[in-house]
Amino acid sequence: MAQSRVLLENLARLVPGVIYQYRLYPDGRSAFPYSSPGMNDIYEVTPEEVREDATPVFGRLHPDDYDNVASAIGESARTLQTFYCEFRVVLPRQGLRWRWSQAHPERTEDGGTLWHGIISDITERKRADEALQVSNQRYRNLFDQANEGLVVMTTQGQIAEVNQAFAEMHGYSVEELSGKDIQYLDARHERALEDRAPIIQRLQNGEVVRFDVEHIHKDGHIFPLSVTTSLINLGGQSLWLAFHQDISARRQAEAEKATLEAQLQQAQKMESVGRLAGGVAHDFNNMLSVILGHTELALEQVSPGQPLHVNLMKIFKAATRSAELTRQLLAFARQQTITPRALDLNEMVEGLLELLRPLIGEDIDLKWHPAADLWSVKMDPSQIDQILTNLLVNARDALSDVGKITLETGNTTFDEGYCAEHRGFVPGEYVRLDVSDDGCGMDKETLSHLFEPFFTTKELGKGTGLGLSTVYGIVKQNNGFINVYSEPGEGSRFSIYLPRHAGKAAQAGTSDAAAAAPGQETILLVEDELAILELAATILERQGYTVLAAPTPGEAIHLAARHPGPIHLLLTDMIMPGMNGRDLAKSLLAGNPHLKSLFMSGYTAGAIGHHGVLDADLSFIQKPFSINDLAAKVRETLDRE
Repeated sequence: MAQSRVLLENLARLVPGVIYQYRLYPDGRSAFPYSSPGMNDIYEVTPEEVREDATPVFGRLHPDDYDNVASAIGESARTLQTFYCEFRVVLPRQGLRWRWSQAHPERTEDGGTLWHGIISDITERKRADEALQVSNQRYRNLFDQANEGLVVMTTQGQIAEVNQAFAEMHGYSVEELSGKDIQYLDARHERALEDRAPIIQRLQNGEVVRFDVEHIHKDGHIFPLSVTTSLINLGGQSLWLAFHQDISARRQAEAEKATLEAQLQQAQKMESVGRLAGGVAHDFNNMLSVILGHTELALEQVSPGQPLHVNLMKIFKAATRSAELTRQLLAFARQQTITPRALDLNEMVEGLLELLRPLIGEDIDLKWHPAADLWSVKMDPSQIDQILTNLLVNARDALSDVGKITLETGNTTFDEGYCAEHRGFVPGEYVRLDVSDDGCGMDKETLSHLFEPFFTTKELGKGTGLGLSTVYGIVKQNNGFINVYSEPGEGSRFSIYLPRHAGKAAQAGTSDAAAAAPGQETILLVEDELAILELAATILERQGYTVLAAPTPGEAIHLAARHPGPIHLLLTDMIMPGMNGRDLAKSLLAGNPHLKSLFMSGYTAGAIGHHGVLDADLSFIQKPFSINDLAAKVRETLDRE
């Protein structure tokens, strides 16, 4: 027996904590008849101090845990079930510590209860548990409150857990997504597993993998996501942790940026072509002025019956046609000189349709729907002619033998919100002119080149490719814009938007220019192109005028200073080396305040008026001009008050 007790004592010293007997007497007293030396570490009391009275042990219990321990002892004593309990103690040296006890009860002969048990120090385990709980709570807070969609999946793609952001991103609840395969959300469906294989391989190699994918929202729409995923180990299980970011806004911004860049490139290209076209037209107009003028002079000397007259007429017609082409180039380049006035667009279209119906053809159904109370616009009437003629011819050519063309007008207002969503639109009040057809329509490639000069889908020799570019230039020159809608086989609709003019439209009317009367006045002619200088001098002298011809502004000033009599008119080119025509006129007015001025040019380039808009008090003649045009304009300028 003594040997067994020695063995028990040695074992008790080796066991962490304390081995004990705890006795509860029928009268309520309690004691620890036996406790191992570990009692001093567990409660900071000796076994001898509690052998007869357990009060020192219970005095160490944390006040908040006392009732729980007492209740557990009472329940075990009543039921004779094993006592289990975790509780805290407050010790003089160690401070707050956690304890765990397990003891088996048995009834004593006197009706009390005796427990045989063990008490262990679980402080470090409880601290680790608390730290883990705090860590888990932090993880849960980060997981649930993250703005990005987070999903934890098995390596087979089954969703183990998602956060609220991921669920809302897809239109589901968290519960609805739990347990589903991620393939269920993938817009590629069948290809999802195939595309997943290389990603899995990279994850197994320890890489953090980033890729874009398209998912299906619960309502059916597809949206893009950027995914960053990695392989994690959680509780000994390999899982995927994936961050999902909705990149719809980014994709839209990228698309808008690409559209803006394309529009900028197109605008720059059109601007470059416009400058080139304007320069070519200017030089070509000078040559055409000489050709037309000398052809007219030659025609006056040849009777219509002679073969030479026929040849000269062919030259004249070809030059006239060429002059029309240069006017279209100038319109595209926005260098066409215009004299705008307030117009009723309905009235203008009505008058033009009478002239244009034969051009359209009898087999084409031409519908005209003018809007009531249409606002006024301010434009050069000839530009309305050009717009409508080109659009109607374009619509007719889009039809086969039969079809329908519809013209409509209307008032339109665009606010900033609408214009923000529709590229190319500008806020304001506009008068709209629609020309639509039910013809062959156009594809996107054709639409992208539609307004470029010399671009045409017609057969060789069937068109110049300047019609729509002319329309484009005119509309831009008048601060308007064009919208084109077309689909292959569905026809086309051209919508022209011209700024509203606050003034009242002038009454439309026509006037036939009377033949110019001969003159006797003195004209100072200034032109740096010698061929035009000689031609214009000849034309004016044949009309009876005295002509002082100068090839440069400097020589013109000397001529004017030396001329003994009055000079009634300055006829000058607008663009010349050294000094432009306007500055020359100002210089000469100082010495001759009654001098009148008539300017001529092959293009404006901003030198005549702002954006080519002619000042109301300025007399101007566009090159190339005919003999009668020049004579009439000179007479008109001289007769002005």
